Amino acid sequence: MIRLYIPGDAAALAVGASDVARAMTSEAVRRGVDIAITRTGSRGMVWLEPLVEVETPGGRIAYGPVDAHDVASLFDAGFLAGDDHPLRIGRPEDHPWLRDQTRITFARCGIVDPASLSDYRARGGFAGLAKARAIGPEAIIAAVTASGLRGRGGAGFPAGIKWKTVAAAAGAPKYVVCNADEGDSGTFADRMILEGDPFALIEGMAIAGFATGANTGFVYARSEYPHAIRAFGRALDVVRADGALGAFDIKLRIGAGAYVCGEETALLESLEGKRGQVRAKPPLPAHKGLFGQPTVVNNVLTLATAPWILAHGAEAYANLGVGRSRGTQPIQLAGNVRFPGLYETPFGLTLGELVMGVGGGTASGRPVRAVQCGGPLGAYFPPALFDTVYDYEAFAARDGLIGHGGIVVFDDTVDMAVQARFAFDFCALESCGKCTPCRIGSVRGAETLDKVIAGIEVEANLALVEDLCHTLKFGSLCALGSFTPYPVMSALTHFPEDFRRLAAGSETRVS
Repeated sequence: MIRLYIPGDAAALAVGASDVARAMTSEAVRRGVDIAITRTGSRGMVWLEPLVEVETPGGRIAYGPVDAHDVASLFDAGFLAGDDHPLRIGRPEDHPWLRDQTRITFARCGIVDPASLSDYRARGGFAGLAKARAIGPEAIIAAVTASGLRGRGGAGFPAGIKWKTVAAAAGAPKYVVCNADEGDSGTFADRMILEGDPFALIEGMAIAGFATGANTGFVYARSEYPHAIRAFGRALDVVRADGALGAFDIKLRIGAGAYVCGEETALLESLEGKRGQVRAKPPLPAHKGLFGQPTVVNNVLTLATAPWILAHGAEAYANLGVGRSRGTQPIQLAGNVRFPGLYETPFGLTLGELVMGVGGGTASGRPVRAVQCGGPLGAYFPPALFDTVYDYEAFAARDGLIGHGGIVVFDDTVDMAVQARFAFDFCALESCGKCTPCRIGSVRGAETLDKVIAGIEVEANLALVEDLCHTLKFGSLCALGSFTPYPVMSALTHFPEDFRRLAAGSETRVS
């Protein structure tokens, strides 16, 4: 029997992976060949999906992107033996895009059957949990702290400090909450874990629970991820039947699509069955979180990385990266980019190396004009800032955000005034409404930029936009309002010509 591996994640399904799998099965039957197809997650090379891999004595050989119409020619060329074909890319791990990565969080994605515990265990699964149980809670927290692991959801807060705070907090029960409400534009890393290696997240949550004294975990996933929800639900059923987690249990909850519920306190409100609105802090969730109890709230990537740290040692993780940004960062390249996908690398590459080197520049072939980093409320960086090192502090020094690791590329046809207006509009649509700067300031911002774009009293209205941004940044309760100025002000700073193109002779106009 010859084993084939075809991604079954949402991205691959969207480009016909299931059609390819059916065509492979039919062609094998017609030719009397015995094959078995394993549906994996994605390796992250989105531009090569659907990627088909065949197991050979020399390792897996990949072909892609494969269409159902390519199947007969693949069989004719002898691809089941790894032979040559125009779509052959060779051993996936030898491909430059994968070869130059340092895969820790995503080491198993695209390789294992995401519903198979035996696959997971065969590739190091549950080694971290076993080590955690052997060394005890205090040593676990010490290891996570020493590793330098920071929250990968966007805030970058040290995970070890958060776990230590919850462990020391008075009160029971305690909870571990996983924020899987991935809503930033151009991001799909959480989804890749949920679909391609869900046991890593489950193991990480169990480690966090053991370290902090929590027996219950919640995963809060976005409703827009139906395939990921099903995949993670299957994995939970498998783990429960196996008994690998002992007394720890995880419950899966689905959000209703509110972007603000990616903020930890709004997420907790939603989990409690309330409207997803931001809570004022203090108290911090680590002291008074879900149902008023001490709660760890971490992102999918943060929790899914913890097992590797426990299994391989804090020093191995801390030796990667630069400055205070230790370990690896999964970077998602999207938008008008030649090689879209997920690239995991230690902190330290420059933005230019990521966009022009890893991403290959624009898909359109036109010059890059701007990239937005950190989601729909992240700053826009022009090529003049492509020397910025990809780490939290370097980005902050240039009024930027790493956020969840998304980089969206735009070519020279983009209108940056329109992009800036979108930030205000997005904030207005997604605001929970609790604080005035976000609720009203965002609406006034969109209205004011409409006047600028129309050439009405441009300088006076741009001054008003800056004042609104200052109010939003320092007066909002949460990051939704306080981050909205980043795209607006970066667009105005780096691309002023897009805001003043109609200004000549227009300053006497009134609205």
